[in-house]
Amino acid sequence: MDIISIKPLLAVSVSLVSSMLILVFRRHKNIRESWTILASFIKFLIVASMIPAILRGDTIVYTVISILPEIPFKFRVDAFGLFFGLLASFLWILTSFYSIGYMRSLKEHSQTRYFACFAVALSATMGIAFAANLLTLFVFYEILTISVYPLVIHKETPEARSAGIKYLVYTLSGGVVLLFAIIISYSFAGTLTFSDHGFLAGCASREILQMLFILFIIGFGVKSAIMPLHSWLPTAMIAPTPVSALLHAVAVVKAGVFGVVRVIYFVFGVDLVSELGLGIPLAYFVSFTIILASMFALVQDNLKRRLAYSTISQLSYIILGASLLTPHGLIGGILHIVNHAFMKITLFFCAGAIYVVTRKENISEMNGIGRRMPITMLMFFIAVLGMCGFPPVCGFISKWYLLLGSVEADQLPIVVILLTSSLLNVAYFFPIVFVAFFKKPEKESESKEAPIFILLPLTLTAIISLILGIWPDAPYSFFQIANIVFQNVTGGVI
Repeated sequence: MDIISIKPLLAVSVSLVSSMLILVFRRHKNIRESWTILASFIKFLIVASMIPAILRGDTIVYTVISILPEIPFKFRVDAFGLFFGLLASFLWILTSFYSIGYMRSLKEHSQTRYFACFAVALSATMGIAFAANLLTLFVFYEILTISVYPLVIHKETPEARSAGIKYLVYTLSGGVVLLFAIIISYSFAGTLTFSDHGFLAGCASREILQMLFILFIIGFGVKSAIMPLHSWLPTAMIAPTPVSALLHAVAVVKAGVFGVVRVIYFVFGVDLVSELGLGIPLAYFVSFTIILASMFALVQDNLKRRLAYSTISQLSYIILGASLLTPHGLIGGILHIVNHAFMKITLFFCAGAIYVVTRKENISEMNGIGRRMPITMLMFFIAVLGMCGFPPVCGFISKWYLLLGSVEADQLPIVVILLTSSLLNVAYFFPIVFVAFFKKPEKESESKEAPIFILLPLTLTAIISLILGIWPDAPYSFFQIANIVFQNVTGGVI
């Protein structure tokens, strides 16, 4: 049942309003940052208030304005949108606290611009999550692109500006391809509204639909960092660490994979993708990214760049799970959106904490850092275990479902790819742990952790990564919402 409510619009608008208040109070940093924190809590509470309705099987809708026939600027909160919105709004709270500690500790310049753009980016992310159709999604998708640009070039060095240009060239080009695909879809289907079983079936010939699918994958694939469309992401690591965490865990790249899953299940639909023979080829195509990105990660000395290539690999897990078109594959892919988010944001938070305390960015310079920053590196190790697929951290749950989904699809080569990828995860993550805890530091120094505004968020995200692994099916959990997504698009139950 559709429930008409203004809540989706409020969830999108809160951070947009806060960005203006941040600008108004730019000369009063305590008030400015208070607006950031207050808006993040309000946004999360609005999103969380929609959970009971979604768990009952309802959807929440709100039409802002009609643009063209069958294309309203409209919000529609279904289980998948709520899943993404809940994740983004919750992690914005922790990232806001972390950002305050990070920016103050380093006495960064242009903090008002930073917090204002951060708020706009989260507003756009929420718009993507709750978009009722492709056009609404596209508008917020491009707003996200533009709002993140000032964050990427925050340091204003030649290297940062170059990274920003590269980011814009890639993401705006992907947006052009995406817009082209949207126009073609409307010309054949007469609608762009997401449907649980897709809306393109029977609208065009097999060849046109296959071409259209490829265009959508390219359009969303840029932000999803599918190789060879990935190059902008490691370069963007010049940005401050909280921005890197935003890029990798919540907003930009997750918006990309969110879009890919929307296309597979809510634009084309399971039956049409299967009929066109597109699912398994896409799974093998992104498997190339899973392995090759892991191999690139092996040779990176800069910690953030190693984490960046890890993200490129892990994002393709999500697309792989969705493209298998199997029950466990879909659940595994969707769960990995949230599991990867908590684990990866922990790793980036830890990288930022290390930089704040020691000003070190390269792994080769971090001998014995675990003795100096034991809490930070313990949380780092917890996230590493999850990224490698070891229980009881949440990464094990989603990887297990992906393996089951591969077996269901009778794709044993993909099972081998997933297992090989986990071994590569061990190969590029465990040396960091070894350097931190078992190598003697160049000079002894007393233990010193990052400020509490930095240390507390990374500790909480690591603990939540454990909780999601130990009790994944808790009431009102992401697992429950993911299962509702599966029920809606397939009619089955796990």
